[in-house]
Amino acid sequence: QVQLVESGGGLVQAGASLRLACVVSGRTFSTYALGWFRQAPGKEREFLSNISWNNNTYYVDSVKGRFTISRDNKKNTVYLQMNSLNVEDTGVYSCAAGNYSGIYDYWGQGTQVTVSS
Repeated sequence: QVQLVESGGGLVQAGASLRLACVVSGRTFSTYALGWFRQAPGKEREFLSNISWNNNTYYVDSVKGRFTISRDNKKNTVYLQMNSLNVEDTGVYSCAAGNYSGIYDYWGQGTQVTVSS
């Protein structure tokens, strides 16, 4: 059992930056990677980025160069630094814990990010 709690969302103008945080707790020994997902209004949830236990990172093309995923093991927290935000980045951002097989079984409740023009 893994619990994840996101924070850091808000309303910003296009071009601004936000840093999301996800505090992870519980029985995390089976967690291989932590990922960030986004669900835009009227769209399916999409994968954005993840970071593995050994700090390998991956980004989808739409956020590559703008978003940075990182972790602080002492705080048991994963971050998503988001720069150069645009309106298309609007959505509910969720973090999730994935296993070695790539299945994300545990999810946070999400934090709203709204980017205005």
